[in-house]
Order: sequence, then structure tokens, then C-alpha cells
Amino acid sequence: MSRWPIPPLLALLLLAACGGEAPERAVVEEVRAAPLRLSIEAQGELKAAVATRLTVPGQGWTSRQLVWMVPDGSRVAAGEVVARFSAEQTRLERDKALLGLERSRLSRLAKESELALGDGRLEVDRAQVEGQLAIASRYAQAEFAAIARNVVLDAIADAEYLGEKREVLDWRKGQSAARGGAELRVLDAQRQSVEANLRVREADLDALELRAPHEGVFVLTANWTGEKPQLGAQVFAGNDFATLPDSRALEVELSLPQLEAQGLAVGLPVRLHPVGAPEQGFEAPITWVASAPRAVSRNNPVRHLAFKVAVPEDVVRQRPWVPGQAFVGRVILKEAESALSVPNLALFSENGGHAVQVLTRHGPERRAVVLGVRGPARSEVIEGLAEGERVLLTPPAAAGGQDAGAGA
Repeated sequence: MSRWPIPPLLALLLLAACGGEAPERAVVEEVRAAPLRLSIEAQGELKAAVATRLTVPGQGWTSRQLVWMVPDGSRVAAGEVVARFSAEQTRLERDKALLGLERSRLSRLAKESELALGDGRLEVDRAQVEGQLAIASRYAQAEFAAIARNVVLDAIADAEYLGEKREVLDWRKGQSAARGGAELRVLDAQRQSVEANLRVREADLDALELRAPHEGVFVLTANWTGEKPQLGAQVFAGNDFATLPDSRALEVELSLPQLEAQGLAVGLPVRLHPVGAPEQGFEAPITWVASAPRAVSRNNPVRHLAFKVAVPEDVVRQRPWVPGQAFVGRVILKEAESALSVPNLALFSENGGHAVQVLTRHGPERRAVVLGVRGPARSEVIEGLAEGERVLLTPPAAAGGQDAGAGA
């Protein structure tokens, strides 16, 4: 809220008192140079300037259920468990991986047995061929005088056939070994994939506790809807869960509706205090202003502009504040010992600027003005008005039709 420089001089002027051209009843204020203080109130939250980000433990966007956690805002020690989760889906997938690993082992044993059986048969066939080839070779080298000619010729033909059959058996053995090796490598690759999946699932099941990496204050992180994690809620590995702020460096983040935040700038003083504790107030300048406004929730279409105020170190040491506390801040837009100002109700837009209706002895007169700092209820006037002039607080619709108070 703004404090007016002096109580407004409100008068009800009759038509006869204003030269016959003023409205029948006109509400006016006499312009006076007086101390001016324009301010606007904002709501915010105490945060740590530096905070360690805590995420839901686990890998690969796996689902978890929150079963326990320390209260929001609790002080925790380094290594202390701050939350526990359950992962029944991951446990089921781990059991499936164990079953797949056993199937892979049995498949490899079956393939090895099949290959060994095939190699055994080839060895038997080759041994038979070797025996027959030895006999055929012996008869094939005999003289015709000792053995009948047809027996020798048959033995020579048998030796040639058996030699080719031995080569075929050797080729089949080589092919069987190559094909069997390839099939075993495929099974080994499948087993390695199952083992990798199993290691991931077991690592996930080993990561069902969240511990504090250092001492600090445990502060839950709200999601994009503005809600903080609740017991029994489903969460996903890797998502933001909480923060561990450094309580030695604090700042208050506040926000204002876009239409009310036009005068915000780095360096403007802000007087802040925790909600319900005005006696703990302090003053500090704005240290950061967001580059653009944004919506604060899905249910609120009004866009807000965020800004921050760093809490002085001596105040941090004196106060037992913790991140997450609600704060009220009053931004001091303008403080002057003497300045001219008018209520925003008296302003209207004109040719990209602003104007007022000044009441003269000839009636209302349109007057362009140059504004300084805009407040929520009053605005500073730099040019266009002189002390003692009277300004209509309700300009006629014909003068511009747009009350600048809507755009203040």
C-alpha cells in the first residue's frame, strides 16, 4: 500500500462554482508537494543461496514408493538416513533377470551337450573310415599275382572313396565347431545382457535409502504443481526430492503479479520479516530480478515476477531461521522529502503517455503529464502539474475512456 503525501483534498464542486462547464459533481484533489513514500507488499519464502540437491536414489527412471522420511525442515547430520523407499516393480524385474540367467545357463549346457554329441558321432564315423581305409589301402597295394585282379581294383576304388569320405567328415567337424562356437557366443552374449540387467536391478534394490551427504536442514522440493512428496507417493529415480541448504547463506525469494511489478529493480530497498513476527524485521536491497514473469501454478493464470533479497550475515547469525519459512516483504519504490503525486484513479492513457483532467475556472482541462515512479495507488508526477492545481479523480469517459489505474 502507498502512503499519500497529505490527506487528499476532496471537494464536491457545484456547476456554478466551476464556471458552468464542470460536471455537476466532481471529486478533486489539490496537488501538493509533500513527503512521498511509495511501496508495495509481496509474499515470499526463505531459501538458501547455496543448497545440495538430493534426488530419488536409483537408476534409469525406475519407479519407487516413499515409505518413510524425516520431517520437512529437520536438521540432519552427515550420513543420516533421511528417506526410505520400496521398489516392488524392480524386485519383480530382478527375479525375472535371475530366471533369465538360469535359462541362459541351461541353454548353454544343452548346446554344449548337443555339440559334444555331434562331435562324438563324427569321431566314430571317422574312426570307422580310418579302419576301412587302412584295409582298403593294404589290398590296393597288393600284387595281381597274389590277389585276384578285381579284388585289387575294388580296394583301390574303396580307398579313393574312403579318403574323400574322411575329408568330408573332417570338413563337417570343422563346420560343426565353427557353427557351434557361434551359437555359444550368441548364448554368452545373451547371458551377459541378462547379467548386466541383473546388476542394474540389484543396484537399484541396494539404493532404497537416501542419506544426507553433509549436515544441514532437510527441505523437501515441490514438483511443478507446487506439491511436496507425501508418504506413499510414487516417485522416480533421478527426480528432485529435497535439498540440504547451507544455512549460513540465506535469501528471500518473493514474487509480485506482473502488473504490480513494473517498478522492480536491483538495488531497491525491501523491508522483510517472517510471517507473524514483524519484530524480527530487517531491511536489505533487491539482489536479483527475474528476466520474465511466469505462472506460479496451473490453477492461477496470473503471471508473477520473481525477485530475491539476500539476508545480511549478521541477521543470519542472530536469527534461528530455517529455509522454507514464509516471509512478507515491502518494496520501497520511492522515498522523497518533497514530491508531487496523484492517485492512479486520476490518470488515463493518451498517445502512448499519460494525462489528467485539471479543474480550472473554465472547467476540466486535459493535461499531459510525465510520471516517475508508479505505485499501486499513487504515482509520482515529474512534469505537467504545478502545486495548487486541482485534479479530477474520476476523469470523464470522453477524456480518454481508459483509467490508467488499471495499468498502473
